[in-house]
Amino acid sequence: MRRGPAFALVGGACLLVASTLVERPAVHAGTAIPAGFAEPPLPPLARIARAEAAPEERAPSTPLPVAGLDLAHIALGDGVPTATARAGRAQLTLEADLQQTAAALMRGRHLPEAAVVLMNVASGRLLVYASHVEGGPDRDLCVEATAPSASVFKIVTAAALIEDAHLGPDTRQCYLGGEQRIGALDLVDDPQRDKWCTTLAGAMGRSINAVFARLAKEHLTPEQLDAMARRFGYGQSLPFDVPVQPSAIHVPNDPLEFARTAAGFWNSTLSPIGAAEISAIVARGGESIRPRIVDKIVDGSGAVVWAAPDTPSSSRAIASDAAEKIATMMRHTVSDGTSWRAFHDPRGGAFLPGVTVAGKTGTLTDGQSHRYYTWFTGFAPSQPEPGIEQVAVAVLVVNGPTWQIKANALARDVLRAYFASRGLKGITRPSYGGRRAGGFDRRTRRR
Repeated sequence: MRRGPAFALVGGACLLVASTLVERPAVHAGTAIPAGFAEPPLPPLARIARAEAAPEERAPSTPLPVAGLDLAHIALGDGVPTATARAGRAQLTLEADLQQTAAALMRGRHLPEAAVVLMNVASGRLLVYASHVEGGPDRDLCVEATAPSASVFKIVTAAALIEDAHLGPDTRQCYLGGEQRIGALDLVDDPQRDKWCTTLAGAMGRSINAVFARLAKEHLTPEQLDAMARRFGYGQSLPFDVPVQPSAIHVPNDPLEFARTAAGFWNSTLSPIGAAEISAIVARGGESIRPRIVDKIVDGSGAVVWAAPDTPSSSRAIASDAAEKIATMMRHTVSDGTSWRAFHDPRGGAFLPGVTVAGKTGTLTDGQSHRYYTWFTGFAPSQPEPGIEQVAVAVLVVNGPTWQIKANALARDVLRAYFASRGLKGITRPSYGGRRAGGFDRRTRRR
């Protein structure tokens, strides 16, 4: 991914033109995308990455026996996912069929670049960890934090508005503009000019930039937003079985730039596994959990030289009531927001009947290389239900000039494969190219 450009965001969508990103509104049924226009150049991402991380307070990122783990070359063998490590062969937590499904969906759509992470919310065990680069060298995109957070950062801003400003999902805000850029006038309340009003929950679901920008400018300080971002893992290494590039964060003091950052326009980056952790924090009622992919390490003789602890490490990131309110807001993304079309057929039928999904989208366009980046992160079911293991999902997709599939549609198909594998009634496995995705020939190891 190209480094250096500035970012602008609209309704979860932004456009990178030459050295500048410009916002595009989220696409809804029957809504045209107006032409974008450039923002003034902002500091490059390289300057964001220089922001110093907070003192490390979490457990060491990589257990010593897991050192040297190569997740860019995961082997399924006889259906047991493994990878090489310095101390031996690592047996992974991944589910072979789901891993194969995610890989098939990305490969079948010929996506230039994509990554999928699916995590068991209760245990932190990863069920899918798939990275795809079409026709290129193997790379572990799941741990690369080079993509802008875009509108996914609205989850962080919402948490700060709830905990620090004591706002809630029903907080109402009127607005006008902010679809393609946030200017000084977009931050001014004017009853004569503001023609639309919505709640904070509605603004989350439809990714309305002006609402988040105004509320942040009115109720938050840069210090509060920066502190909340770090509680979600920004600016520090995520504890995991391989090193994770820290998600960068830089919160400006200038009021206008601060408001733009709070809306998700720029000044932060995110990795797919970091995005999954953000959703897991919300799903777990505010507790962070250490994601893990290694069950055990075995040597050449088959002896176990290391096994993962039964109890995953966790710590509180945000208050439980704040997490509950954020989950309520994220449900609007799928129920009536930017992902309604991805999760429903043309007649309005749900692709995941009986399963509620909470999520957040983000989109950007690189006008120079004609590459299109989309995010989806969330969790399902959106509330714990007896007999159903809750999962967090994060998907980053890079397309060429012709769209293949966006992140929210790929996330939907991964969730369909997961819940179908659990036997939930009415949920069918996804397909691509006229064939059912997932399920591989265990004799030939091929489709």
